[in-house]
Amino acid sequence: MTTLYITKIYETISWHTKYLAAGCIHFEFNRNIFQLITCSFFSTGKYADKGAFILCKTSNPGSNDLLALSLQEQPRSQSTLFEKIANLSQSWSAKAAAESPSASAHHRLGLVVGATDPQALSKARHAAGPNVWILAPGVGAQGGDLDAACKAGLNERGSGMLIPVSRGISRAADPAEEAKKLKEGINEARKSVLAAQSTSSKAGEDGCSIAPYQKEFLEFSLSEGVLKFGSFVLKSGRTSPYFFNAGLFSSGGALHKLGKAYAAAIMASDRLVDKDGKVIFDVVFGPAYKGISLGALVCAALYSDYGVDTGFAYNRKEAKDHGEGGILVGACMVDKRVLIVDDVITAGTAIRESFDLLTKIKATPVGVSIALDRAEKRSLEDPLSAVQAVARDLAIPVVSIVALPQLQEYLRQSPDYDESVLKLVSEYRSQYGV
Repeated sequence: MTTLYITKIYETISWHTKYLAAGCIHFEFNRNIFQLITCSFFSTGKYADKGAFILCKTSNPGSNDLLALSLQEQPRSQSTLFEKIANLSQSWSAKAAAESPSASAHHRLGLVVGATDPQALSKARHAAGPNVWILAPGVGAQGGDLDAACKAGLNERGSGMLIPVSRGISRAADPAEEAKKLKEGINEARKSVLAAQSTSSKAGEDGCSIAPYQKEFLEFSLSEGVLKFGSFVLKSGRTSPYFFNAGLFSSGGALHKLGKAYAAAIMASDRLVDKDGKVIFDVVFGPAYKGISLGALVCAALYSDYGVDTGFAYNRKEAKDHGEGGILVGACMVDKRVLIVDDVITAGTAIRESFDLLTKIKATPVGVSIALDRAEKRSLEDPLSAVQAVARDLAIPVVSIVALPQLQEYLRQSPDYDESVLKLVSEYRSQYGV
């Protein structure tokens, strides 16, 4: 096992290019800060089937002098140096995989985070995402609370942690019994995490829970003017207290964040990711027109943030009669599992058309990913929403970044909106919500 110590320092530096850690990490000093260019960790070349763990946050209080430094102009989930390192581990893994492709898992880099600081462990997990493994020393002789550490560091599938215990077992009166006790404690903590995840999912449907990536998505949607509160007459004739226009994601920064939000929602879904953390689709399909750019963004974000490299394809509205011809462009989808990406589902027409198109070419649609699920009845006589109807009729899951319940919960938690806005959204949901 190799542990690499990484420091990113925001100070004025006059050097140009250096190699740190015996040539393992290549940094460029540009604009007075270290900028990561490549990561030639012990997970490329002849070590391509191996992995490495990056020191992210140690347990000793002195680590706060550097690793807990606040970083300016960073998302809330990456506000400290150790959280930024945790987040970067995803893209570093992707780069390592690109440099030395192999049959091994894309997530070749893990994190070392002390188990004696559950709060830091929880923040590192949120910043790194669910698929990065965390090595958490400190349980046993160092006094780390096993239950608290597991609940802070395990992902929603109850895995993603390695808990080394040496002295706690070797110096016990009965090492075998102590090892058994620790194993049982870990498994009990895993059960608690899985039970809490199940409860959280149900609570979310009732407007009682919101994930960090969902909160960030709502915040930047509001800042971009994509999401607005007020009084809006919809095509259905209903007067809605909020309006969502994905077309206003119209800058490089906004599109980058949008892609990351889609990727986070996909990777957090047990309907689109199997128990081993692998996506269940081979190609992302973006139906014309909005879906084309969205599909490209999702593919790029899945690769950069999670090391998931899928194909990308889209369709034209009119067949091309020259060049390659036809209406389909991009990756071949014949005999492939396909994820359809769009912004919202209003009536479900575009998704149904895409489903028919894909099945005709012998592709297998396995799911739909959208930005917002309004989660409202199609009519007062119809108890199903457009999203629920699509999921039922096509027998595939529809995963959204956020839905009306999360919007309601965001308003409940936010100090930026008064009770009147929450009241209007709650009343709308009571009248039209599913």
